[in-house]
This record gives sequence, structure tokens and C-alpha cells, in this order.
Amino acid sequence: MQHLQALIILLSFAWGSVAIAAPDHTSDHQHQHQNVEPSAALASKRYNAFIEDLSESNVAIVNVLGMVCDFCARGIEKTFKKDQHVRKVDVDLANGQVLIAYSVDKVIDQVEITDKILANGQNVTAVTVVKI
Repeated sequence: MQHLQALIILLSFAWGSVAIAAPDHTSDHQHQHQNVEPSAALASKRYNAFIEDLSESNVAIVNVLGMVCDFCARGIEKTFKKDQHVRKVDVDLANGQVLIAYSVDKVIDQVEITDKILANGQNVTAVTVVKI
């Protein structure tokens, strides 16, 4: 019985240490976050492909810190696809960037974007809005 109690205490401590090590992630999925700097060349090619079939849209280019796994990327993608004004979403995991195309009647709110990404466990470092 004492061995079981010691094991429970040890596991509780270990679990608490993991939670302390990654306080900015809101899910049970544990992993290490790294800083990823976007590559301008790759981001530019990806942006051009993203807007190729869009017209009369506003695009938010969002640099995200802490998005290093597919789980993070899919969470962000799902969050924005729920918005009826979002026409298209592209999450570039390798460069830490999210492209969001909105219909022109939607006023892009940078605070709203930041809050949605923060709720997913990542941080926004910059938002640029482009009208196409």
C-alpha cells in the first residue's frame, strides 16, 4: 500500500512539473515549444499560392510563436474555419505563420485574431492585413 501511495505522489509531482514547464499550452498534448522565425522566401511563395484564387478579400498574415506541431496547427485552422467570414485558412507550421482570408465585408480585428490564437496555446508576434 505504501508503494502505491509513493507512486501516486511521484506521478502527481511529475505531472505537475510537466504542467509548469509548458504553462502556455491549453491541451493535454505535451511537447516542447521552440521559436520559429518565418523564412521570407518560403512565406512569399506560400502567400502567392494562397491568394491565387482569391478576389476581393482581406488577408491577415499572422506570425505565431509556439506553433511547432501538427496538433497546434490543426487547432488554429479549426478555430478560424468556424468563422462565417473566413474564406480560406493556411497554417504554415514550418514558418510559424497563418494566412487567413476574410470576406471584404468583415473588418479584421487584430485583437480577435490574437485572442483566438492565444486560446489555442500560442502567441501572436505580428499581424499584417492586406487587401486583395
